[in-house]
Formats: sequence, C-alpha cells, structure tokens
Amino acid sequence: MGNAGVRTHPGAAGRAVAADRPTAIRNVVLVGHSGSGKTTLVEALALTAGAVNRPGRVEDGTTLSDHDEIEHRQGRSVQLSLVPVEWGGIKINVLDTPGRADFVGELRAGLRAADAALFVVSAADGVDGATRMVWDECAAVGMPRALVVTHLESGRSDFEEMTAVCREAFGGDDPDAVLPLYLPLRDGPRDDSGGSGGSGNGSPAVTGLIGLLSQQVYDYSSGTRVAADPEPGQLPLIEEARNRLIEGIIAESEDETLMDRYLAGEDIDLKTLTEDLERAVARGTFHPVLAAAPPAAGARQGLGTVELLELVTGGFPTPPERPPLAVTTPEGEPRPPLTCDPGGPLAAEVVKTSSDPYVGRVSLVRVFSGTLRPDATVHVSGHGLADRGHEDHDVDERVGALSAPFGAQQRPLEQAVAGDLACVAKLSRAETGDTLSAKEQPLLLEPWVMPDPLLPVAVRAHSKADEDKLSLGLARLVAEDPTMRLEQNPETHQVVLWCLGEAHRDVALERLRSRYGVRVDAVAHRVPLRETFGAKATGRGRHVKQSGGHGQFAICEIEVEPLPGGSGIEFADKVVGGAVPRQFIPSVEKGVRAQAERGVAAGHPLTDIRVTLLDGKAHSVDSSDAAFQTAGALALREAARGCRVDLLEPVAEVRIMVSDDCVGPVMSDLSGRRGRVVGTEQAGPGRTLVRAEVPELEIGRYAVDLRSLSHGTGRFSRSYVRHEPMPPQLAEKIRAEEGQDG
Repeated sequence: MGNAGVRTHPGAAGRAVAADRPTAIRNVVLVGHSGSGKTTLVEALALTAGAVNRPGRVEDGTTLSDHDEIEHRQGRSVQLSLVPVEWGGIKINVLDTPGRADFVGELRAGLRAADAALFVVSAADGVDGATRMVWDECAAVGMPRALVVTHLESGRSDFEEMTAVCREAFGGDDPDAVLPLYLPLRDGPRDDSGGSGGSGNGSPAVTGLIGLLSQQVYDYSSGTRVAADPEPGQLPLIEEARNRLIEGIIAESEDETLMDRYLAGEDIDLKTLTEDLERAVARGTFHPVLAAAPPAAGARQGLGTVELLELVTGGFPTPPERPPLAVTTPEGEPRPPLTCDPGGPLAAEVVKTSSDPYVGRVSLVRVFSGTLRPDATVHVSGHGLADRGHEDHDVDERVGALSAPFGAQQRPLEQAVAGDLACVAKLSRAETGDTLSAKEQPLLLEPWVMPDPLLPVAVRAHSKADEDKLSLGLARLVAEDPTMRLEQNPETHQVVLWCLGEAHRDVALERLRSRYGVRVDAVAHRVPLRETFGAKATGRGRHVKQSGGHGQFAICEIEVEPLPGGSGIEFADKVVGGAVPRQFIPSVEKGVRAQAERGVAAGHPLTDIRVTLLDGKAHSVDSSDAAFQTAGALALREAARGCRVDLLEPVAEVRIMVSDDCVGPVMSDLSGRRGRVVGTEQAGPGRTLVRAEVPELEIGRYAVDLRSLSHGTGRFSRSYVRHEPMPPQLAEKIRAEEGQDG
C-alpha cells in the first residue's frame, strides 16, 4: 500500500532487531503448500528490509530460514523458523513454516505465535485442499489473513486467473472480501529461470505493479522500487478492478454513510479508503491479494516486497489487538485473562524447542504478557501431554541468555517485551507448549490443539553402543516435538515412535543420528494380538520330580471354556475332598495366569476364558507353591493342545473427516481393509464424517494412505474398541510369519 504513509527503513544488517513496546511489533506467519515460495519470499523480504545484503537460495542451502542440515539435504523446510526484520520503525517477526502435511505441528506452532497469517499461493500450482483447510481454521478464530501470489515469473502464471481462484477458494459467502490491491505490469519476454530478462517464450515478464487505490505505477525493473505516474491508457485497464476494490473496502467500513456517499457519486478520498482498508484487514474481515517475485541478480528489492512490508506494518494487527488469552494456575484455577502489557504478570509460551551443539536446549518463546529478561528465575509449567511422553511438570528455572534468531545465528537481546518472540537458552525442563511465568505467580496458558501422530514406527538400537544412548535420545526428540509420541508397548515389547507421516518419521530418525549420535533400525510394527480358546477343553498338569532331599510334586486337572470378548481371565475352584490343599489353590491360579500371559499357541497373551480347577493330588512333603504353579501352567498348555486356539486382533473405531467428493473412495478403501462402516454424517459445508470399525492390522499406514485418497484434506482419529477373532486364513498366515521370525 504505497499510499499508507509508512516510510522505508534501510535496516541494519548484522544486529538484532529489538522492540521496546508491543505496538512496534508485528508477528506474521507464512502459510502455503510445499514449493509455494515461502522461504524464497522470506529472503526477498529480508533483502528489501536491509537485513541481508544478498538473498540466499533454497537450491544452494543458503537461506535464512532453512538453516538446518536436514533442510539443506532435502531442499525443503522441515521446521518452524523465525526471521526478524525491521521496516518503518516496526519489528516484523516473520515465521516461515513447512508446507508438507507431515510437519503440520510446526505450522500450528507458527499460528500460535503469530497475530496474522500471510497465505502464499503459487500462480503456477494454484491452491491445494490443505491450504484451504488452514484458511478455514484461521477464519474460525478470526485471525487476520492476506494472500500473496508468487511464481509470477513462471511461464504458466496468470495473476488475474489466480486472483479469481483465491476469491473462489477463500471468499466463502463474501468473495468481495478477497481482492487484489495491485495488478502486475508486464514488459518484455518472461524469464522462466527466475530473472527478469527474456526467455524467448513470447510471454511478457512482470516488471512492476500498479496500485489500484493510489493509481501509481511501482517499477522494479531497475532492482529497486521507483514510483511513477501511469502512462496514458493504463488507468482504464484498472478501472473495473479499482471500483470493485473500493466497493469491497466500503462494504467493510465502520462508517455506514460511506456507501451511500459513494453510490451518490462522491469521490472518497484516498486517506479514508486506506484507513478503512487497514482496519478491515486488522479485524480479519478483508483479505487483500498481493503479488511478489524474487529479486533479479544484483537487485536490492524483490517485486512486491515493499508493498508486502507496508501491508504488514500498516494493516496487520499489533499484539495488543489480539484477544486476551485464558490462563489458569497450574492446579487449574481460573485467573483473569491476560492482555498484552509489558508491565503485567509474566506469561510466555514455548512454541518451539531445539538443541544447539554449543548451548544445549534452546526454547523459542512468545511473550504474551510481562517482560522476559535474562537471568530471571521463572516458573516452567507443562501439563496435558502425558499421553505423548511429556510428564506434567512444575519447576523453577533460571533464564539464560535471550537472543533473536537470524538464520543459524543467535543475536543477543536485552529483553523481550509482551508481544515479542525470543530464544531462551538452557531451560533444561522447558518443552514445546510449556508456560513460563513469574515464580511468585505461576500461570498456565490455555494449550493449542496439536495433531495426533497416527503413523507407528517401531525402532531398535543399531548396536550395543546405540542401545545405551537410545532412551535419552528418544526423550530429547519427543521433548522437542509434541506431535510425536513415544510408546513402550508392554505386549509387543517394542519401542514405537508415533509420527505424522513418512517425512516426519525420516526427519526424526535422521535427527536421532545426526544430533544425538543414536543410530536406530526401523523394524516392522507389531500389533498386540491375543489368543483365546475356540471351545471347551480339559488339561492335566503333572509336575513330579525327585532329586535328593525334598522333591517336587503337584498334579492338577483343569477345565477351560471360552468367555465373551472383554471378559479377561476368570479362575474358579471346584476341588472337593481336599485333593488340592487350600493353600496351593492360589498357586495353581498364579501358574495359570502366568502361562496365559506368555500365551499357549503363538506367544500372545491369552484372554476371555474361564479356568476351573477340578481335581489334583498333593504330597505331604514334596508339594510346594512353586510345584503347583508349574503344574497349573502345564495343565493350561495341555488343554490348548487338544483345542482350537483362535487369534484375536484389536479393532479400532476410526472417525474420518473428508470432503464430500472423497466419501466414495474412502468407503471403498475401508471395505478393502476389512472395515465396517457404522455411520456417516454431515460435518459442515462440504465435509462428511465417516465412522467405521477397522482391524488395527489394516491401518498401520492409514495416515499416509488417507492423505493420498483425499488429496491431503482428510483427517482421522482412532481409538481402541475391542479384540475380536481374526479370520482363520489370516491367522494361519500370521502364525507362519511369526514362526519364520522366531
């Protein structure tokens, strides 16, 4: 918005950007699918703001936000990163997020830390379903949003067509709330390599923008923005778009007389339109569309970056405009909501945790209230994630150095006021999602929703040396990433990492190796199966040994009968005449239960049976507790040899949320997984909830497969329902495979 009156600040490369008051801060998160150009846009913004002298390139591994070695190798973002820049005396905390669905936890953290979102859409690729879903989530909480169209240098780009796509995708019931502020100007052949020269394809390259409100031309062909008056014949080309924009702004104006004045033919002055536009953007009711392209070699500004920085500083809300946050004491007692006041009680939240090889754990925090200072003692409180391996904790810790991240660097900060973001070193207990508050007044911020990890990955140490470090390495990994869950399965005896997808899994295992020096092997994930008797059976356990001195003598006879699912193991005593002395009957039960835990056919726990002790024999000298435990176990094993033993598999209730046009493929896929659909229901416009019961053996990779089926828009949850008999053919196959493994 070249008419907003915000001056260009030259910036100062090499020093930390600091803010002394919340109104001088803007926190903006970049959202978009992988490859939409978010990281390249961060480089262009940093160059225009004077934070760097030369932009980095994703292909070269030299960008500010993708500074992790894994990101260099993969050529894509895998974690949230913060790049602070300064423009017009305002500190802008730019949060770059990964575009892959596997790293949606990093996106959630960015949304939590930001006050506004900039949706980055590629003119070459369009808008994907996952980006639309994030837009709807932001709309639900009223987060202000704007859009920026990238890849204008592509041979397939069409800004006007992309704007229409954005209006349809994001406009909802009010498409006139999604409108461009500028139109691109093309001159000469487009260079598909990314520069501004010609490529010979006959399509004109974008060299500048024309402001629809200001009716000014902003020429970037020289490498910096130069404002000029439009040439004759240019203004009629924007008249329709300009009128639509003005009407869209007036429709959102708090001045109810403005529309009547406009319809009466009054020329609304530029200052009034700009102020109304900025207020509508800050309220989240109007969503401007802008355009951007990377800077050419040697350029000082990328096309559209000045306009973006002006929108962020002039139109996006300040931290004090964010709704107050709900807080409680660590015990759950409600406290008054917190406003963004540097003099208020300290309340900050860890939005990201990482490890630095030199300083140890580093916590990126958003300060919501109060002022965070180095060397202060704070209360660290974490609750509600025990199911993911994060025990509830309340401890006092001393804040180490404060810093502002800038690529791989950490630049010292003297303080972080309410509304700002900063890195805190050496908080040994702080984990992602934890609250930092004054030790005299401990608080707990209302947590944000984190996605459930639903892709299991069983791991084992590669060597004995790795085994010694595995537990600590996994604990650190999970402390950094609350979207990952660590499970020590007592039935399968496997260590299982639950992840969001295959890319999430690969990054986790790579971090274990490169960051913590732990090599692991991924092994087949085992589902906890169980066994049960298929019919009534009897068994005799005889344990008689004589080896000098006291011998061992115990004989017992049992009857085993199947029970309904979920009954567990029942033990009954029908011994008469004292054939088994009373003191040894609990010993028989103990032996039966121990053998049931070990299994009787394929090594899986036995369940849903009643074992009745019918008869037995004892010796006055040689009978003992241990002898009757052994006899009980032998009797159960003999009963199993004379009876069919069924394998039971766990069944999960799966709740799948998909778009209406994906319901058919999803239900067909569930049928192929031996699933039973138990119901469907509408869950909002264009969305359907499918409820089904599916054997857990069939949904190990469902987190990956559903994403493919639903084009990235499907979500599901799962919960254990019961164990039920496995089809005989499949049971035989499982037994054969387990026999080979053994």
